[in-house]
Amino acid sequence: MKKIIVLLLIIAPFFVFAQETNEQLWAKANAFYTTEEYQQAVSTYEQILATEEESAKVYFNLGNAYFKTGDINNAILNYERAKVLAPHDEDITFNLRIANQYVVTQIEELPKPFFLRWKNSIINKYPADTWATISIASFILFLLLLGGFFFSKTVAVKRLSFWIGIFAILLSGFALSHAAQQKARINNRNTAIVFCPRVTVKSSPSETGTDLFLIYEGLKLEITDQLDTWTEIKLADGNQGWLPDSCIVRI
Repeated sequence: MKKIIVLLLIIAPFFVFAQETNEQLWAKANAFYTTEEYQQAVSTYEQILATEEESAKVYFNLGNAYFKTGDINNAILNYERAKVLAPHDEDITFNLRIANQYVVTQIEELPKPFFLRWKNSIINKYPADTWATISIASFILFLLLLGGFFFSKTVAVKRLSFWIGIFAILLSGFALSHAAQQKARINNRNTAIVFCPRVTVKSSPSETGTDLFLIYEGLKLEITDQLDTWTEIKLADGNQGWLPDSCIVRI
């Protein structure tokens, strides 16, 4: 036991130092941004991300710094990364919309069925951790109501416990499902941003494939498949094809 305590005392300062370092980097990066030293701000925000401390606010500020330097591609990339972690943040959505105005290729998105739009709006209302908390709290409420149902001698209490318990367990299941979907979207990112100034999308993963259409840098697309150094992509308007994976960066 004494050895464990001594080991913790030795290791603890390193964790505190790492935390202080990221906090100092955050303050330093923000100071650079305030004084309009945007390239230094970019480098400092990147240092925070290099420590694997991923957060929407870091990606958002990094996107702002890139935007100020005129690097629209990286600005869009980091706004999109921030939006994955905080899908309902209005500031991220607004700045992303502004940055997308600089993209040459404008895609008219295919309309989605109402129920899909409604489902996505519900899922994106809260981050995965919040949905997980709702699920756990609802399940605990269900267990308490289950106890009330079995041990109460009053019919009214039994009936109330039964119906509220049904609602609680259903809410717990839905919230758990939403948390899993949010987590899967974060872990399995299948979207990317085009970084090549212009690229011709092919009908097959080969330079000899038929030219289908031309897209320009800054465009967001969905990754549907990969083969060697080629990636199959799908645009928001439904058009599909292959392009070199060196031309895109995953969100």
